[in-house]
Order: sequence, then structure tokens, then C-alpha cells
Amino acid sequence: MNLSSLDHLLKNLPASIWQKIAQIDGLRGQWVGGAKLNPQILSRLKKSVIITSTGASTRIEGSKLSDEDIQKLMRGISIQQFADRDQQEVRGYFELLVNVIDSWESLRFSENLIKHFHLELLKYVDKDQAHRGEYKKQENKVQMINAAGQSVGLLFDTTPAYLTPFAMTELTGATQTALSGESHHPLLVISHFVVQFLQIHPFQDGNGRLSRILTNLLLLQVGYSYMPYVSHEKIIEDNKPDYYLALRKSQKTFKTKQPTIVPWIDFFLDVVLKQSTLALDLLSLENLEKILSPSQLKVWEYLKKFTEATPKELSEELEIPRPTINQVTDKLIDLKKIERLGQGRAVRYRKISS
Repeated sequence: MNLSSLDHLLKNLPASIWQKIAQIDGLRGQWVGGAKLNPQILSRLKKSVIITSTGASTRIEGSKLSDEDIQKLMRGISIQQFADRDQQEVRGYFELLVNVIDSWESLRFSENLIKHFHLELLKYVDKDQAHRGEYKKQENKVQMINAAGQSVGLLFDTTPAYLTPFAMTELTGATQTALSGESHHPLLVISHFVVQFLQIHPFQDGNGRLSRILTNLLLLQVGYSYMPYVSHEKIIEDNKPDYYLALRKSQKTFKTKQPTIVPWIDFFLDVVLKQSTLALDLLSLENLEKILSPSQLKVWEYLKKFTEATPKELSEELEIPRPTINQVTDKLIDLKKIERLGQGRAVRYRKISS
């Protein structure tokens, strides 16, 4: 798990891996160039995705709370039919993810940060009080969890407890060095960190959830700025059998003469590629309604129906103040959904044909 191990595992990767990376980075460039969304719209998207991500990540580990249940819980509504542990785990994940999304620029990736995140992740979970924020003191196993929250078999063996501190120091140091250099693409470094972190399984509980929190942090820190607006965790939940299979295929090779993490890198890049595509979809015509404010949506629906209108017509027909109409049309122009025709009193707006 040191730097030479990382270099070896990321050497001679198949062309298909580099093709996926090129696709992802192309889509990232389009997102950066096109995502000039209203801060209120981004805030609304972010709140929704945090709920979705919290639900997905905790359900992967066996929680039974739906996104709707989590929304109620975060509003302080009691949900009696679920175990306290599920609710405690959800609250910890939710609050930690909010912190990561709001503060990622000021967070320094390190062992201390990983331990602090674990403490925060489990701070409400009564049963984990004794070991939160501390590496495991006894052996643990990685179980595959089905939809009913039951273990359906051993996924892989983990690093012995007595070797865990050393392994984590090596892995974190190698990751820091690789991310600060230019020898490896950051997506490869992050995927390497995640698969090795899960193989070490450094904490008694919460490793899977923590790996996804750290994925969000690291991807944000290397420039994948759409992370808060499309749920990484939800894509993994929707592909859970493939997630387990990719981990298992890679981990099985670690003690052989030819270790490889290509199966895991393949899966990880598929998730990020899907996330990139969904992020761009937020800017597309068919998904525009998801990101528009109520006033923007009214103007958009009107222009879809009547094709063209003056600011006065929009204001009177939709009962929206004229200054608001100006703001709304400016935003729809930025999104390249309508165009401005004429000048002064002759100005009018028209839907751009798709």
C-alpha cells in the first residue's frame, strides 16, 4: 500500500480505462463550462442529493430507511417503526456529508482527518461509542449485505488489527504524495485509495460509509465539482452486485504474484462516468424543470407553448413582477434555452428550437 505498490498497480492499464477517463474529463469540462446556475437552484439540488446520498449509502450497509423517511427524520419528525441504530447512523452520515460538501476546500486529507470523520460518522450511534475515531482492536470481516439487510456471505478478509495503523499510514501517505504529483491521474489514485481502504477495513464498523464520504471529499478536491449535485452513493446502491463483485475480484489478487485492481478501477470509473453524464443532464432540455425556480419554470412553460413573448406579456400573463421577468429571462438565456430578439421597447423572447 506504499507508493511503489501504488505505482505497480497503476502500471500498464488497459486502453479501455484511459478511454473512460478521457470521457469523464470531457464531461467535467462541459459541466464547468455550462453550469452557470442560480445559487438558489444549486442549493435546492444540493439538499436533495444529500438526502439521496445518505439514504443510499446507509442502505448499502443494511439500513431500511427510505429517502422520504430520512427527510422526515432531518426535520425532527419521529419515525417509530425503525430501529434507533438506523436513525443514529443516518443522522451521522447526513451531518458529515453536509460538512464535507460545505467545507471541502479547507479540509486537509490525512490520517487525522479520516479518524475525525469516523468519529463524526458514528457520533450518534450508541453501540459504537467505545471505538469511534479509533482503529480496530480486533479482527473484522467484510460481509455482503442483501436488500433485506442480511449478510449473504464473506466478501473478503481484511488486514489484521495489529498491522492496521502501519497500513493506514502507508496508504494515506502514498495517496497524499500521488495526488500532489502528476505521475498518476487523480481518478486512478482515488480508486486505488478506496479499494485499499476497504481491504484494510481500519475501523470496527462504518468503513463502507466512510469510504463513500472520503470519495466525495477527494473527488471534490481534485476538481469534480458536480459531486454535490448528483449522488455517487445512489449509483453504487443501484449497482450493488457489481460493486461487491469488483471489490472481490480485485481483493482476491492482492496476495498473489500478479495483484490487480483493474476490476475495481473499471467499476469506479463507470460510477463516475454515470455521475458525470447525469450532471450534464441537469443542464439539458428534458431535465430543465428539475433545476428551475417556480418563476423560471412558469416563463419556460409559457414560451414552450407560445414560442415568443414580450416582457410585458410575460409579466401580465404570468402575474410576475417585471424586474423578476428580467432576472428569469437572463437565467434562461444563460442556460441557452431562450434567446432575446430586438432591443429596447421592441425586445421579445423566443424559445430556442432543440
